[in-house]
Amino acid sequence: MKNRFLLIILLLNFFNIQAQETEVKKETNDKKKDSIKVNDLEEVILTGQYNSQSVKKSVFEVQVITEKDIQLMAGNNLADVLTQTLNMNIIPQAGEGRSGIQQFGFNSEYVKILVDNVPIVGDEGFGNAIDISQINLDDIQQIEIIEGAMGVQYGSNAVTGVVNIITKKSAKAKWQITPYIQEETIGSEYGWFDEGRHIQSLKVGHNFTDKLYANVLFTRNDFQGFLNQNQGKNYFNPEDENDGLRGYEWLPKEQNSIKALLNFDNHKNFRVFYKFEFFTEETLKYAKNVFLNENPATQTVNPTANDEIFNSDRFYHHLNATGKIKNQVNYNVSVSYQEQVKNYEKFTYRLKTGEETSLESYDYNTRKGFFSRGTFNNFFNKENFKLELGYETTLDEGSASGLSSQDITKRTQNNTLNSYSFFVSSEIKPTNRLSLRPGARIISSTQFSPQYALSLSGKYSFKGGYQLRTIVGAAPKTPTFEQLYFYMVDSNHNVQGNENLNPEYGKSIFFHFKKTFWFKDYQVKYTPKLSAWYLDVEDKIDLIITSTSPLAYQYNNIDLHKTWGLSLRNTLKYKNLSATLGLAFSGESKILNSSETYNDDYLYALQFNSNLSYQIPKWNTVFSTFFKLNGPQYQFVSSINDSGETIITRGKIDGYGWLNTSIKKTFYKDLDITIGARNVLDVTRVNSSTGQGGTHTAASSSQLLGYGRSFFVKLLYHLNF
Repeated sequence: MKNRFLLIILLLNFFNIQAQETEVKKETNDKKKDSIKVNDLEEVILTGQYNSQSVKKSVFEVQVITEKDIQLMAGNNLADVLTQTLNMNIIPQAGEGRSGIQQFGFNSEYVKILVDNVPIVGDEGFGNAIDISQINLDDIQQIEIIEGAMGVQYGSNAVTGVVNIITKKSAKAKWQITPYIQEETIGSEYGWFDEGRHIQSLKVGHNFTDKLYANVLFTRNDFQGFLNQNQGKNYFNPEDENDGLRGYEWLPKEQNSIKALLNFDNHKNFRVFYKFEFFTEETLKYAKNVFLNENPATQTVNPTANDEIFNSDRFYHHLNATGKIKNQVNYNVSVSYQEQVKNYEKFTYRLKTGEETSLESYDYNTRKGFFSRGTFNNFFNKENFKLELGYETTLDEGSASGLSSQDITKRTQNNTLNSYSFFVSSEIKPTNRLSLRPGARIISSTQFSPQYALSLSGKYSFKGGYQLRTIVGAAPKTPTFEQLYFYMVDSNHNVQGNENLNPEYGKSIFFHFKKTFWFKDYQVKYTPKLSAWYLDVEDKIDLIITSTSPLAYQYNNIDLHKTWGLSLRNTLKYKNLSATLGLAFSGESKILNSSETYNDDYLYALQFNSNLSYQIPKWNTVFSTFFKLNGPQYQFVSSINDSGETIITRGKIDGYGWLNTSIKKTFYKDLDITIGARNVLDVTRVNSSTGQGGTHTAASSSQLLGYGRSFFVKLLYHLNF
């Protein structure tokens, strides 16, 4: 089977072609071909808009990942999709079973993750530092990405940008039943039950009337882990109990998600929907070493190991209402209650009998939160001037302690961080070519003095179809729960939060310049886009060494983090052929004021991505290839030399390429079969020298990125009646 998969991959790469169904928008050639109409439907977006509108009309530059893109990648969670996005890196943490985002060199605390404009609760609060491998994409209409400070629209922590996941809320058929299964190898490992990745899903939707729609969705994602050189759960070495080969390199985990939606739309001036989700995840961590428990009298062993289970339960409620007041003023109000409970269990496992004896179990890093956001606009009913008023309330309560052997009251201590915001923005059109979007937000919280977010965005349409968009913004970043309240102190650790931290403050400016060119009587559409940006964060919070003997760490405001860059994205569509090509060059600087060694050099990085696809309509088949090259990355590393002094060295992470391919075939308009491969280049680890090292050098090691070349097959059936 694998040889057949490999043959398909080689053919795809040989032809270098990609396919998408060509979308068309009706427009005329005013100068030469008034009778020619081009059917190219503009994508409709919601993020940062007063009302849903086309990408072309938006003041903000919005990147859209469509449902078709997600299907061609066979993406099941957000990590599967964003791995191909320019200016973003996915940072996997195999030892914890998590995945995070890095955007413009900043980690996931600086980019806000939203679902239908509502931030998702996570370990660190609302919308930030989210484990994106937990975000399921089964009912997604599209994903919208805006780069740049969006603090006015979405509050604190939207420093580098926002990722907004738009879900489906309607269906055309009266009944819609959509089951699918997906089987996937994990590297070269696969078995029906004990190896590989196994996904099952079922969605049932029903239009009770032309105004009332409801659906229920269940998804199970069973990841059996990646052994690599390890030997699994029941392995032990009777000659060496500390050989470190037991367990998994990537931890096994199982996710289950139940979602429900009830949507009422009178198709005039009122819509209300309620969304519910219950998500569970169980991650298994097997100790690498075992206790042989030798019995000299019988010359036998009874091997045991102290294993761990990490459970995560998340409840999500979202009630949204949109409509008009007195047939003029638009309102959009969301109320959300979310709860996350993480449980830790440690137990003794007897390898020969499978018997488990619990040692301890408790909840940790819990979170309960209430969120509400409301916007009101169109007060004057004028096309050239729009005003929007809005509010946002976040009530966040939870714990943020580590798992060290400390007092249980410290592990589970609850804290609160509430914030209240009011924001105002307007959209002004002095001419038909120029649109301006100024805005401001004031943020009050229980922990910090009032913070402010400011922005000024603009769009200018030149003659000939050229468009220039500018986003200038400043947004605060509130310290996370971990940075404020983390406490892990025992005989081996001393890492503490700092309740006296100040919020960080991020400032950015982004330029986007693009034009669409048409050739061959509108059969060829080519759109290049040139972007440039500068972004800096003042009072950046880092974990620093506060004592060398004994070694102790604490979070503090210590430095300035700056990035700048250029990118060129190109999109080409010709009949059944579609291609995108992107190149990004960026520089990153950290000014470390906490050290005697002052360093503000820029470290440079290069990224390249290309998505190619080709459709054969008579075969109902789409061939797709997605490739991204991440060049070498450099980081300044703080370490301690032999004299006990803090020094700054330059560390490096080697570059790598990530290639995914797929073939999607539709049978009888109802059955979709997708086969393909992820990580075709077989990336597992890359060399890294960004760890703590000795004098003048950073420690050399390797960073785990993937579990090798994997193959998948997905079967999805549409039953509509």
